[in-house]
Amino acid sequence: MVLPIRAYGDPILHISGEEIQDDSPALQQLIDDMLETMRGADGAGLAAPQVGQLFRIFVADLSSAWESLPKEKRPEIPQQPMVCINPEILHSSQKEEEFEEGCLSIPNLNIKVRRPNEVTLRYLDRNFEVQTIKGVGVLASILQHENDHLNGVLHIDHLSVFRKKIIQKRLNQIERGVFEAGYPIQIGDKS
Repeated sequence: MVLPIRAYGDPILHISGEEIQDDSPALQQLIDDMLETMRGADGAGLAAPQVGQLFRIFVADLSSAWESLPKEKRPEIPQQPMVCINPEILHSSQKEEEFEEGCLSIPNLNIKVRRPNEVTLRYLDRNFEVQTIKGVGVLASILQHENDHLNGVLHIDHLSVFRKKIIQKRLNQIERGVFEAGYPIQIGDKS
């Protein structure tokens, strides 16, 4: 089932998710729904808080980003799409890079965010098996972006006060529901 995505202005987007302790049919259904929602919104990733669930889980499809890297810089990635339960960043490079990022919770607003250009992420897959992935370039950006959601952090939270002021009018419009999105979206109790 496609779930409505919570938009900027919804307080749930600034709350940290809780660790998942056990597998369950409800969790597997949530995973399926998140994958369907991500695909339906044409996103590269989707975190549980974005669909109103305060759990430490995100789904991602790194295929397009992986293909955009030069062949010699393509790290090994698991079968896509991937499910990351209770992810933890083990290593972030000192070297940073600016990445253009969009967010399904902030429709039609891409911004440049400075982040480490390499990360190592450990997580449980949907079968609760421990996995590790090394993300480089845009892959690192996606993994960090989705992991941030689990900590109540949006990509715009990485902006300076000055840069955030520049986009504030657009953020206010989103908060009031004045936007177009090609997928179901809601702000708090509003649809």
